[in-house]
Amino acid sequence: MSTAAKSSEKLKEDPEGLVSNCGMVKATAQNGFEALENNFYGNSFRDYYAETDRQKSVEEFYRQQHINQTYDFVKKKREEYGKLDKAVMSIWECCELLNKVVDESDPDLDEPQIQHLLQTAEAIRKDYPNEDWLHLTALIHDLGKVLILPEFGALPQWAVVGDTFPLGCAFDEANVHNKYFVENPDSKNPAYATKNGIYKEGCGLDNVMISWGHDDYMYLVAKENGTTLPHPGLFIIRYHSFYPLHRHGAYAHLMNEQDKEGLEWLHVFNKYDLYSKSKVQVDVEAVKPYYLSLINKYFPEKLRW
Repeated sequence: MSTAAKSSEKLKEDPEGLVSNCGMVKATAQNGFEALENNFYGNSFRDYYAETDRQKSVEEFYRQQHINQTYDFVKKKREEYGKLDKAVMSIWECCELLNKVVDESDPDLDEPQIQHLLQTAEAIRKDYPNEDWLHLTALIHDLGKVLILPEFGALPQWAVVGDTFPLGCAFDEANVHNKYFVENPDSKNPAYATKNGIYKEGCGLDNVMISWGHDDYMYLVAKENGTTLPHPGLFIIRYHSFYPLHRHGAYAHLMNEQDKEGLEWLHVFNKYDLYSKSKVQVDVEAVKPYYLSLINKYFPEKLRW
């Protein structure tokens, strides 16, 4: 059984724990990564109903997202951004751009995004020292959030961040704040009203229209620029915000065998992506040489965005 598969099995046995002997780590300093029990607001992670200063704004974000993300909208955005005509720059240059971005959909953190990227990457690096592709995947997984910036179209936050979900089939109750889907025009289309909708069971996620955002955009950038990251890395980039699937198992009937392999690694990645968020800052200049070496290994010097 693969390392990722063992991790996935342990997650089923211990869904809230972190198990060191198969890649996931318990909340102890001995294992390098210390998983936080609470976010810096003092609440459990991904608690969308806790009464915090951000709760109302996060719910309003999801109201707008659920109303405006339609099948036709996503199709148009994929076509528009698939041209990759917004910029030409390196991966690290894009990392630095993320200093300007704060994710309004995140109930756990309001730090600049580059710190979240490095916190996640460094936590994984300690526990998976030989999986350098996974370190780099962690560093770049959120780079698509530059879509918020003017030079990339200044898309509204609901078209960039937040949990993702399929269009073209029924909206599952596992989606956070799912009550707002009733106002989505697609909810009135009978072709989209069933569990499978316009898809066939086992068709594969590559054939499913997922809500538009930073995940799909960064996947397009990586793939079209010829990255040599392995498939699990690309799967993590494209579906790390697909929480209804990897947290609740919703829409799993649409997956194929290759998706299942990617999901095993996504389960590994997700614990670090979520529980490494903190106010402890990473020394950017100290770790920069290492990540530049990985960028040079897996990507061209300049990319089209």
